[in-house]
Amino acid sequence: MFTGLVETTGEVISFHPTAGAARLTIAAPGIVERLKLGDSVAVCGVCLTALTIEPHAVPARFSADLAAETIARTTLSRLVPGALVNLELPTAAGSPLGGHVVQGHVDGTGTLVSIKPVSPEAESGAGGEALTDWVIRLRLPESLMRYVVAKGSIAVEGISLTVAGIEGNEIWIAILPHTFSATNLHTLAPGMAVNIEVDVMAKYAESREQAEIEKQELTVEFLLENGY
Repeated sequence: MFTGLVETTGEVISFHPTAGAARLTIAAPGIVERLKLGDSVAVCGVCLTALTIEPHAVPARFSADLAAETIARTTLSRLVPGALVNLELPTAAGSPLGGHVVQGHVDGTGTLVSIKPVSPEAESGAGGEALTDWVIRLRLPESLMRYVVAKGSIAVEGISLTVAGIEGNEIWIAILPHTFSATNLHTLAPGMAVNIEVDVMAKYAESREQAEIEKQELTVEFLLENGY
């Protein structure tokens, strides 16, 4: 399980298609030294299994294989060498949940409509990042919109974020300066696809509601209570 609090970013070294899958290699100093064969790592919100781990390479790197489902459902197959990716290791049992429950099971992709600073003329901080909030607008597939609510949680590129508003099938989200500069958000441009994982609690609630409906006996009382 992850929390959507991105630990660091890595850089794509290569993406090689293989028989029925693909292999992704990422430079990730600071993460690689803590990985063991078979460990899970979230890459832009996608839970992958670390395979080849090379802590002594320059730069330190790891590789993971992408299954056909991962390639079809996420943006990882579109990554090119040099692309920045968000990285997070699983949350240890008993650790505080600073974001929200993120499984690393991406539900689909959305499209970045716009990304704009709230104050375009804001001064820069010591690290060079603009000292202003940002607002991103995303267009989501209709199949995912039913799980999205204003002020609810959503994972975008593996980042735990809060939905600020909804208009049709578009949502907008406020981004803090640190989040903008410490993740891959500052490398994205309008029109690009982003990985989306909706709040798993919303999916469980829908499943439970559907199960309760299916258990209902079709009686005259039920029909009258529900407007039939």
